[in-house]
Amino acid sequence: MSLRFALIGCGAIGTSMLELLRDDADLSVAAIVVPDEAMPAAREVAARLAPSAAVVSSVPLAGIDLVVEAAGHAAIEQHVLPSLRRGTPCVVASVGALSAPGLVDAIERAAATGKTQVQLIAGAIGAIDALAAARAGGLDLVRYTGRKPPHAWKGTPAEQGRDLAALTAETVIFEGSAREAASLYPKNANVAATVSLAGLGLDKTFVRLVADPAVTENVHTVEADGAFGRFELTMRNKPLAANPKTSALTVYSAVRALRNRVAALAI
Repeated sequence: MSLRFALIGCGAIGTSMLELLRDDADLSVAAIVVPDEAMPAAREVAARLAPSAAVVSSVPLAGIDLVVEAAGHAAIEQHVLPSLRRGTPCVVASVGALSAPGLVDAIERAAATGKTQVQLIAGAIGAIDALAAARAGGLDLVRYTGRKPPHAWKGTPAEQGRDLAALTAETVIFEGSAREAASLYPKNANVAATVSLAGLGLDKTFVRLVADPAVTENVHTVEADGAFGRFELTMRNKPLAANPKTSALTVYSAVRALRNRVAALAI
């Protein structure tokens, strides 16, 4: 029997996930959860990619083995927390939302209440397993630099006081903690939050965000020092075609998390 999951959100990430999973016999989309105003568009996507899925405004109370979030902060509070309390495991893609005060603790409490687990996906960055392992021995420094083309920062505080389209050289648009970065740039800084939660935490992880007209990809660099030694990882990710603020690897990471739930051998 296939694993039946509810997908929260049917935007660029959710739709791309459905496209990749449409022929996977081990995974079944039982429900697509969206707000009422988004239902017409979600029904069109469902008809094309997941015809057996119900398009609903809340996670069904029965018949769901797993909840997958791809819709942001509000969805975590509205859908993920109640699902965890009911004992349904969850996969969370919007890791940046966990920068909100108290939300990490709330998720942990909800999972403990339901005797289940919430998984945060690695998303657009690699080496999260190495960073989390290094934390056991002690970390002294974790630094993340996010570099994207100027148009990827449209609709963010980066536009304040500057014309992004007119940039001719790399411009630092933010320096500070991962908590501040994820709060100010929630659609761009999921990686910063993921790195911090795997390492030194939201307040001790240093973040630098850069708008660079010389790049066409989303470039992520993580540096870490600790008892294990030192590593530096740079990834040059292609943006998701439907949303340049998001790396395509974010979608692949969520798909991997789902397939690992049913795979005989998972890595």
